Amino acid sequence: MKTKGEIEAAISRAIVQFEIDYMGRGPKETRTFIVEDLVIVRLKGVLTPAEEQLSQSTDGKELVKKMRATLIDKARPLLYQVIGDITGTKIIDLHTDISTESGERVFVFALENNLEKNFLGKQDS
Repeated sequence: MKTKGEIEAAISRAIVQFEIDYMGRGPKETRTFIVEDLVIVRLKGVLTPAEEQLSQSTDGKELVKKMRATLIDKARPLLYQVIGDITGTKIIDLHTDISTESGERVFVFALENNLEKNFLGKQDS
């Protein structure tokens, strides 16, 4: 059985690959946290140079957020499959937002089972 850290690292790698494949570039930094029945992924530096330019106006910020939300909605089945395969549990829902101020994005995957309980009392490397 994989450790919590190994699963978190695998999720980070998968999300980085998703960002590269679907958004055109990967984030500068990615961290994943398993918290009970949630998987939280924090990505830093996700905005493209064009999105950074667009984000200088209110209309542009809304456009970037809408475009990113639409892309995630289209890719939702793929994300459910990838994260479900890594965690070994069904994904119930996905919540996400992007900050056009900081260039950070957060994914929160709600899982069918409490994944963290599998690691209680076990040494994580």
